[in-house]
Amino acid sequence: MTSAPARRRVLRQPPTERWLLGLSILLMVVGSLALTRPASAQTEAVIYSFGQRNGDGVEPEGTLIADARGNFYGTTTYGGTVGNGTIFKLVPNGHGGWKETVLYRFPGGVAGSQPNAATLLMDRSSNLYGTTFFGGVNNVGVAFELSPVAGHWQETVLYSFGSYAGDGVKPINALIMDANGNLFGVTAFGGSAGTGSVFELSPGGNGWTERVIYSDAASAAALTMDGVGNLFGTTENGVFELSPDGSAGWIPKTLHSFGATPVYPQGTLVFDQAGNLYGTTYQGGAKKFGSVYRLSPAPHGDWIFRTLYSFQGYPVDGQNPFAGLLLDGAGNLYGTTFDGGKYNGGTVFELVAVGGGTYRKKTLWNFNGSDGEQILGGLIQDGLGNLYGTSVFGGAVQAGAIFEVIP
Repeated sequence: MTSAPARRRVLRQPPTERWLLGLSILLMVVGSLALTRPASAQTEAVIYSFGQRNGDGVEPEGTLIADARGNFYGTTTYGGTVGNGTIFKLVPNGHGGWKETVLYRFPGGVAGSQPNAATLLMDRSSNLYGTTFFGGVNNVGVAFELSPVAGHWQETVLYSFGSYAGDGVKPINALIMDANGNLFGVTAFGGSAGTGSVFELSPGGNGWTERVIYSDAASAAALTMDGVGNLFGTTENGVFELSPDGSAGWIPKTLHSFGATPVYPQGTLVFDQAGNLYGTTYQGGAKKFGSVYRLSPAPHGDWIFRTLYSFQGYPVDGQNPFAGLLLDGAGNLYGTTFDGGKYNGGTVFELVAVGGGTYRKKTLWNFNGSDGEQILGGLIQDGLGNLYGTSVFGGAVQAGAIFEVIP
């Protein structure tokens, strides 16, 4: 068994401040998915190791996104010029390898610092949007846009949080955008109760305007939006929906409560074509090591909850999934666990749809430290069915890695 790195963090429950993540997962699928694969052993490779040169980022925590050409984009929480984190791009080099370029190094101060678990959002013009946990006018985070300008990338701060009483502070996870160009996201703290908020950022002639639209979002994961503009998210122990009320307001509704003991459903929810929602819990399940669940719409606006899988924990299984799920066209679910597995470094898993709403669980990879360790982000998939993700540690200098798993 590989010994754990000296800097290994052990999270037994979702903490506060910079580690209160509730990971935002915008799960992109690159090209059409391969729905059938030969029955062969899984393989894993580190395709990039962070921290091997001056100015590189370290400790990637979010999920990758991909553009139409198959290039990857992501963030690191630390590293860069002064250690405040980076935005990077990973491009196939044409020879079976990958080349990494740092697009932007956060300078701190009003420009923001530490994009914790900040999965990026890309619009149709290739602008990137995200959040930082610190920095800004009040040092409690910013929402930013990064745009290609004359051969380089330029950051614009859209909003500095903590600008008024009851405002959200310390934004986490990804932003999402509606058809009108409004951005929605969550904060770890702030709001009327101080436990977190859901916010909306709207563009206008004088810049962007922010407002809190929900103030009961403790430990909220990133949001999901359905086809008619309803927002779905999680708190530390429940799943909620926010529906437009027709007059610029929002109506909250609890879809499911997990009970009195927090289970931290951190992963971003994902819809299937039938309107079912799938998610993960960091704790809970039969063994208290986390679970995968489904919420299905029922008559009269109710939702039916079902646990699809309960993780068994180290060393026989992964445990404590932080990220959301990837759903393929055949109904199979893919995800990661923060730790657990054979070497207690985290896992990549698949829940294979076997019919009748049931699943068979497969561990696709057990991380051992050198090939990745402590997985906070989710997965994306290419047209061949290969899976890609990030690890906080692992890689050549234990500063984090991007990995590929071939199922």
